[in-house]
Amino acid sequence: MAMEPALKVALGSGAFAIFWVLAVFPAVPFLPIGRTAGSLLGAMLMVVLGVMSADEAYAAVDLPILGLLFGTMVVSVYLERADMFRHLGRLLSWRSHGGRDLLVRTCAVSALASALFTNDTCCVVLTEFILKIARQNNLPPKPFLLALASSANIGSAATPIGNPQNLVIAVQSGISFGQFVFGILPATLVGSVVNAAILLCLYWGQLDGGMKPAAEEVVAVPTEVVEEEDVTSHRFSPATMSHLRSRSQPQSHSSDAAGEDYHANGNGKQQQALASNGLHQRRHTTLLPSESEGKVVDDQHSLSLQQSEQEQEEWQSRVWKTCVYVITGGMLVALLLGLNMSWSAITAALALIVLDFKDARPCLEKVSYPLLLFFCGMFITVDGFNKTGIPSAFWEFMEPYARIDTPTGTAILALVILLLSNVASNVPTVLLLGARVAASAAAISPAAQTNAWLILAWTSTVAGNLSLLGSAANLIVCEQARRSQHYGYTLSFLGHLQFGFPATIIVTGIGLLLIRTY
Repeated sequence: MAMEPALKVALGSGAFAIFWVLAVFPAVPFLPIGRTAGSLLGAMLMVVLGVMSADEAYAAVDLPILGLLFGTMVVSVYLERADMFRHLGRLLSWRSHGGRDLLVRTCAVSALASALFTNDTCCVVLTEFILKIARQNNLPPKPFLLALASSANIGSAATPIGNPQNLVIAVQSGISFGQFVFGILPATLVGSVVNAAILLCLYWGQLDGGMKPAAEEVVAVPTEVVEEEDVTSHRFSPATMSHLRSRSQPQSHSSDAAGEDYHANGNGKQQQALASNGLHQRRHTTLLPSESEGKVVDDQHSLSLQQSEQEQEEWQSRVWKTCVYVITGGMLVALLLGLNMSWSAITAALALIVLDFKDARPCLEKVSYPLLLFFCGMFITVDGFNKTGIPSAFWEFMEPYARIDTPTGTAILALVILLLSNVASNVPTVLLLGARVAASAAAISPAAQTNAWLILAWTSTVAGNLSLLGSAANLIVCEQARRSQHYGYTLSFLGHLQFGFPATIIVTGIGLLLIRTY
């Protein structure tokens, strides 16, 4: 693709630069409007400045990706209601054998959960629980937060629904769900093990227990221990009504209260109240045998009804949760069978809404609509930047050195993806390079084209572990930990980089050796 006129290149580059700055640094002092608004601003500038037409902007929005993203988010909301993440959290602390065992479990649970429920969702619901377990065992939170975020990124590479960039790759490449999983799963499994080993090596001495976190990184020390049942981050605590007093409780205060009212008000009606209260007290303290037996029967009947209602509610809850798991499993089976991924996810989401048989608005309100809008703006902005010709010129320069039919070319391609993913973020990198990398590999063989897509998915995902700003999962863990009410902790940029840089290079390299589809 030839370069456009200099004015169009400058305008398009400027609009993309504004999008990039606000996407990477959403709270910049000169325009603190956030990522979503920054994405829409970039898209608007592409149209207003004449880089692309309005019709081209609408055509750039990829509806299948938005549908798949929406469907998986709705399914995740219902899985959270069905206590799926609570069970995963309990798995972390079940018969734990010290800090090292807990760290390995954190890596395993995080990787598994992110592959099935997206890395961002996994980090949102597990961060608070990870902090709680670390504090209760007198362990430093830093290794466990790094384990959660890095394993979530690595595990999410295993499936097309694990993260947003994989969604883009799965839709654009046409690779089936099963082919994607089996092509990249070996790299994910070995990469997760190597990542856990690196964490153990770096923090072995801090995982014996009895050590305090670094004072400069601690925001707040917990003053109380939260019960295990209260660790889910999105749980509501329903109000309970106070119980009625037992009828057999003595009412000795009645006569005193009546006497005080009489002297205070000087009203003879209080004498009648005193007599009435005395009669009422005698009535309850001297029940006839038949009345006493009737009262016991009524109480037993009422208690029996309450127990029956509770058992029925528990049974209905178990049936509903089972149905949620079955529908989610059905969605995964449909994806493995090669059915349309977007409509499979949307169908599962609507099935759960209908099964719930109540107003779906509370659940739909938990869907991240700002994220969907961010994707809309990003699709338009990246497509406008593509029309300037800069990405094509860059790839024409790099293509002779980044062909995947040689080990050197694969290594150079991986380094380019790593660099761009940390500079321009992983999803825009996939949108900018995906079609070009695939076209270059298609000249080698169809299998090489599939392999190129998988290399792009693996490298762009693991690249998120290099720095704290490399992926949304890292930022979620950092922000959730900082804002935690009971276990506040700040993970610094340099603290993350000390682990992230070597771990990313090693894990990425090992994974590239295991991704083979031909």
